[in-house]
Amino acid sequence: MSRKSSIAATEGIVDHASAHVFDLESRLDADHHQSIRLWLRMLSCTVLMEDRIRSRLRNEFGITLPRFDLMAQLERHPEGLRMGELSKRMMVTGGNITGITDQLEREKLVMRVPDADDRRAYSVKLTEAGRKAFERMASVHEAWVEDMLGGLSVTEKNKLIELLSKLKHHLNGPATGDEE
Repeated sequence: MSRKSSIAATEGIVDHASAHVFDLESRLDADHHQSIRLWLRMLSCTVLMEDRIRSRLRNEFGITLPRFDLMAQLERHPEGLRMGELSKRMMVTGGNITGITDQLEREKLVMRVPDADDRRAYSVKLTEAGRKAFERMASVHEAWVEDMLGGLSVTEKNKLIELLSKLKHHLNGPATGDEE
C-alpha cells in the first residue's frame, strides 16, 4: 500500500476504481487539533453505520429508522409509554412522535391505550403483530451491527466502550467554559 493510500485509508477516504467516497474527516489536515480529529472520526463512524442501518431497514423491512427506534422503546416497556416520554427518550419533538405513532397505528403495529394513572392521557404500546415484527427486525439489526463492528476484537470493543463511557460521563458533568 502506498503512503498516499495508507493516509487516505486512515482518514476515511476510500478509492474504489476511481469512485471517491469522502467522509467528514476528509477536510482535515495535519494542523487540526487532535480533539477535532477524534470528534470527526467518531461522527464519521456514527454516520456511516446509521446510513447503512437506515438503508437496510428500508430495503429489507420497509421501515424507517425512527419507526424502528420507537418500536424499540416500546419493546423495552411492554406496559407502554406516554407520548411525552417517547419524545424525551428519542430526543425528538412531540409532533414527530405523533406522526410516527400514527403511521405505526395505521399498520396495526402499535396502539394507543388510556393511561391508567391519568384518564386524559394515552400510552402507546406494541400490538402483538408489532412485537413479532420488531423481534424479527431486531434480530437482523443486531447481526448487522455485529458485522459492522466485526473489525474490532472483543478486547478492543470493551476498551472503546470504557473510553466512550468516560467521555459520556464527562459530557454529562457540570457545564464548563462560557456556557450559561
